[in-house]
Amino acid sequence: MPVDRAAWRRQVAAYEATEPDPAPADAGNLPEFRADCTYSHRKADDPIVFPGLPGASHMHSFVGNKAVDADTTVGDLQKFTATTCEPKVDHSAYWVPTLYDNATGKPVETTGFRVYYRSLQRTSDGQMPMPNGLRMIAGDAKKKVPTPRGAQGQFYCAFYGPGDIDGIARSTNGNWPICGGDATLHYQMRFPDCWDGKHLDSPNHKDHVAFGSNDACPADHPVKIPSLTFDIQYGAKGSKAGYYLSSDPDGKSASSMHGDAFVSWVAGAMNQRVKNCIVQRRTCNNDGYDPFSYN
Repeated sequence: MPVDRAAWRRQVAAYEATEPDPAPADAGNLPEFRADCTYSHRKADDPIVFPGLPGASHMHSFVGNKAVDADTTVGDLQKFTATTCEPKVDHSAYWVPTLYDNATGKPVETTGFRVYYRSLQRTSDGQMPMPNGLRMIAGDAKKKVPTPRGAQGQFYCAFYGPGDIDGIARSTNGNWPICGGDATLHYQMRFPDCWDGKHLDSPNHKDHVAFGSNDACPADHPVKIPSLTFDIQYGAKGSKAGYYLSSDPDGKSASSMHGDAFVSWVAGAMNQRVKNCIVQRRTCNNDGYDPFSYN
């Protein structure tokens, strides 16, 4: 899916003309801005993997843009802008496979969904905004291997305070932590920070983006963009029965956890945040500079 070259040129020109707002002295030094989103709706749709095919996907839990279904296009995201995210200038759609309680078969929806837009590199030289319509997937819906304690790609236990991120115990099948104290289930995933500058999507929804290395983007993905991180919280503590994802109801592991991002912002707002927060390498919250740093 090729990028609209004229639209991208207009965004780049506007971005280059954007002056950063002065950062207050007490602003944090993590180069990032964010959107805090809440659960919107659940559908067996995926406008990235199965566009135009309602019901063709496993069940997904959507946050952000409230109008998303199998037929959603970037034009729809820019037209139907009601969202569960703050700031409201983020019209993007974000989604993950639905989590289910293995004991009851009932869905467990997210109670917090923070989307960070970050620099993963030590400098912001050549930093650019994201183009509207960019589609990306992180993780692998087809990966179905056990996720015991210590495995990569597992859910973890967290809250705002000390605790055992691996849980105080495990589910009977070993794939899910049981959280102690005030901790609940969390998951975090990271998307690439370099774009090929040519395509808004690719056949596997990954090849048009890549991770940089040595503080630079690879030659075939030369455009440095913010890296998305999904920081997801569930209102569940874990149990012996455990859970399963809609992407792996039989294996009941966490390894098929994945996330989709369909990016659409008010272009001027995206441009300003990239200049303010990432180019100046200052921490921003939903609306502006933040005097606190977040991990």
